Amino acid sequence: MIARAQGRKPATISGFLAAHGGVAPAAAVRGERGLSCADREGISRGLAAGDSMRAIARAISRPPSTVHREIARNGGRLAYRAARAEERAHAQRRRPKPRRLGRPGTLRTTVIEKLEELWSPEQIAGWLRLEYPRDLTMWISHETIYRALYLRDESLLGRGLVKCLRTRRRMRRSRQSTTSGQARGQIVGAVSIRLRPRAVETRRQVGHWEGDLITGSSNTHIATLVERHSRATILVRVDGKDSLTVTNALSRVFKRMPSATCRSLTWDRGTELAQHQVFTRKTGVPVYFCDPQSPWQRGTNENTNGLLRQYFPKGTRLDASQVELDRVALALNSRPRKTLGFQTPAHALGKVLR
Repeated sequence: MIARAQGRKPATISGFLAAHGGVAPAAAVRGERGLSCADREGISRGLAAGDSMRAIARAISRPPSTVHREIARNGGRLAYRAARAEERAHAQRRRPKPRRLGRPGTLRTTVIEKLEELWSPEQIAGWLRLEYPRDLTMWISHETIYRALYLRDESLLGRGLVKCLRTRRRMRRSRQSTTSGQARGQIVGAVSIRLRPRAVETRRQVGHWEGDLITGSSNTHIATLVERHSRATILVRVDGKDSLTVTNALSRVFKRMPSATCRSLTWDRGTELAQHQVFTRKTGVPVYFCDPQSPWQRGTNENTNGLLRQYFPKGTRLDASQVELDRVALALNSRPRKTLGFQTPAHALGKVLR
């Protein structure tokens, strides 16, 4: 949902959240008397126009001394840039204080010991108040302990201690962040495989395809297409598993194919084809979806995916070029198949199209 709202890929959002441990960074607070971004833009425009310090100060309603210091600490009249000055002010404004659990001492040692004993941060915080009722230096909130565990840029307690928590999550998740009411995993307007024409089931007609997305390491993917009559295979390079990317890649392939070989496409329940209606509008090819958790309904495709692992073993990256994928598809289509009476898929498809 966040990825869709920001127009980004889900992996990008996930990577950003993981880098911050799922903890929202503190919002920058600008002092009431500090220069704003608009003030700095006003200074920059005044300098470009050749105005004096006093004229610029009057224009932005600030004392001349403030304007003079701002320009002097950011390179002078010739080098001053509003964006650079704003970034520098933001960096100086942060001035992070030393974290309590970042300093060696009894408190840090005790918290680490209790985490290693599988105590939760809330149990540790409550116990410390009972154990040291008069020593406020030994009091700490459970939220501070969580932040020390999850914030990667601080690494106050060591990332390995996250495994001591009950959930062992790599990042924090808000209690309000639930999937309740979200249409997760649901494909709007999905047409069931049970409504496919009879000709698809009999395999007597060419042009009915089964498709899937196989995944490799480093979030890489290949779309696989197998024609049910001839078992001919097409491999499609995709740059991501989001629906828009997959839909566009498949559309380009089907638009290049002869109309006689484009009659239907059967896919599993993966949301990578959630925009199936867009695909159908572009290609004229209807899409049918398998029942949930029923990969056997695309048995031809599943079998071909197994053959592909000879060329792309599990755990390898699937970011080969389209030229390389075409080479592998040609090799598969040139292998005899028992189900075809040991003819090759290329030969079986060629007989129909001649």
